[in-house]
This record gives sequence, structure tokens and C-alpha cells, in this order.
Amino acid sequence: MQPDTLLTVTQNSRNITIVPPRGILPTYFLALKPMGPRLPVVLYLGAKRLLDLTLVTGGLLVIWPLLLAIALLVERDSPGDVIYRRIVLARQELLPNGTLRTFAAYKFRTMVPQADALLEGDLELRREYEKEFKLPKDPRVTRLGAKLRSLSLDEFPQLFNVLRGEMSLVGPRMISPPELSRYGEHGAALLSVKPGLTGLWQISGRQCVRYEERVQLDVWYIEHRSFLMDLIILWRTVGCVFSRTGAF
Repeated sequence: MQPDTLLTVTQNSRNITIVPPRGILPTYFLALKPMGPRLPVVLYLGAKRLLDLTLVTGGLLVIWPLLLAIALLVERDSPGDVIYRRIVLARQELLPNGTLRTFAAYKFRTMVPQADALLEGDLELRREYEKEFKLPKDPRVTRLGAKLRSLSLDEFPQLFNVLRGEMSLVGPRMISPPELSRYGEHGAALLSVKPGLTGLWQISGRQCVRYEERVQLDVWYIEHRSFLMDLIILWRTVGCVFSRTGAF
């Protein structure tokens, strides 16, 4: 493991514990059971896609009334589209001077209309946003939007991105094109896999994690991902959602 890797791995006969170095994310850790031999890449990707389709299809059949109710609430809460389409980078080969492929990641709209224009027009707010590409107290978020974000309900439409094959249930964070430079030499690795609806970042504190640490978590996942790790991350995500860890 590289010496500058965020997570330190301690292995014994019973488990693998991934612990952040002292002073970095002191309140979060991820303990993984033995992962055993890793599947060949083709089998891993096939099993991962099958898991995505099975869980998402079954989940949508159960939660469609909830999605409909949220859509009606968003429509009545404030003017504007019900669904917000965030332009993010797709899985691709990173070529020198090449055109980056993107796709629209769906979310229930949680902000006032023209939120992007408001951000561009407020220099101080824009500078604060570009530090972490998040705003802890975003003045553009509606009252209903704040509640949806705290429960992670605004991200449910991304299940359709998973069905379309643009995302996976588990993977690195989705990022917008301006964020790619923050990944430096790891940009090609990030774009080599599908972004995930959840991942190590989401179960390690989410918005409480600094941007540089998010990058290291993504890189660590890409280098060590396995089917069992994906299952563990999905299980841990359920607890994080109900505890509202790092959600705003």
C-alpha cells in the first residue's frame, strides 16, 4: 500500500480493519470481514451488474409510491422542475486533450429555481463552494429540500441512472467536470469505473469529510474493490441513512 494512502490496513486471521490515521476522520472506521480470493475482473463486474439490476428493480417496485409522493411534494413546494439533472463525468478512458463524456445524474430538486445562476452571481458564495464543492448552509436549499437531503431521499432518482448502466450502487463519488483536476494523477483511475450511488465516502462521514480525504477514499476503493466489500458498503449505507450521518 502506498505510504500516502488515507487508510491503514491491519490484517490478522480473523478480519481486516481499515483505520484512518490519527487526526484524520478520528470518529469513523470501516471493519471488513475476510474478503477471500478476489474474483476475476470480468466475473466481478458481471456479478456487480447483476446485483445492481436485482436490487434496483426490486427496490423500485416497492418504493414507487414514495417516489410519486416526493415528486408531488416538490412540485407543490416551489416552482421549477421536479427532477434536477446534474452533469457529471461518465466512465471512460481519459485521453490527453480528449473530450470528456458526461451524463445527467437525476435528483429530486432541493433548491430554488435558478440555483446555479445564483451561485455564479455571488462571488463569495462561489469561493466557499469551490473549497469542498459543498455548502454546509446553502441558502439556495428549500425547506422541503433540506428535509429530503437529511434523509437522502433526494438521491432516489439515481436508481434510474443505475438501471441505465451509467452508475452502480457502489462506487467512487460522482464528480462534475471542474472537479477532475482535484484528483490529479488519479483522474484516469477515477474515470475507469462507474460512479456509485454510495461508497466509502458515504459511510465515512459524507459531508464531514474534507475533499482531499474523499479523493483518497475513492482511490483506495478503486484499488481494493471486491464483491464482498460492495455488499458491506451497501449494508453500512443503510445505517448511515437512518442515522443521517454527515447529511445536509
